[in-house]
Amino acid sequence: MSGPGLKHVDSHAAIHEAALNEASELNDILAKLIEHKQMDKALETAFIAVEHWETRTLRHADAEEKGLYKDLVEENPKLKDDVIQLTRDHNIMRFLVKEIKQSLEKEGFNKGVLEKLHALVHVDLYHNQEEERILPHH
Repeated sequence: MSGPGLKHVDSHAAIHEAALNEASELNDILAKLIEHKQMDKALETAFIAVEHWETRTLRHADAEEKGLYKDLVEENPKLKDDVIQLTRDHNIMRFLVKEIKQSLEKEGFNKGVLEKLHALVHVDLYHNQEEERILPHH
């Protein structure tokens, strides 16, 4: 069963917005660190960004998949395809986070890491819009 916050559209949207804003701020900080050639701090900040994605967004995604999504499909089987697509978005985000983490551990920080962090924000933004489109009909 999903928690009441996940089913309430406004609070669910607030959870998404807060996490995305934090991720975007971390990306902005990384861009400034690169600009000022502070690569040690950039590496440190990139690891913080990975941790943010793991603990905020991906943990939230796990909770959605275990509770909210199952509940949605049980209550409205027509949403099955939407839920499959939302789960695929989560898997894309998991894949990108894993790639970023491996890259940081093997090669340190590079601009490709920041590009993938930007891609994550865009995937998540689209995902959140789609999820919020589905939730009100719930």
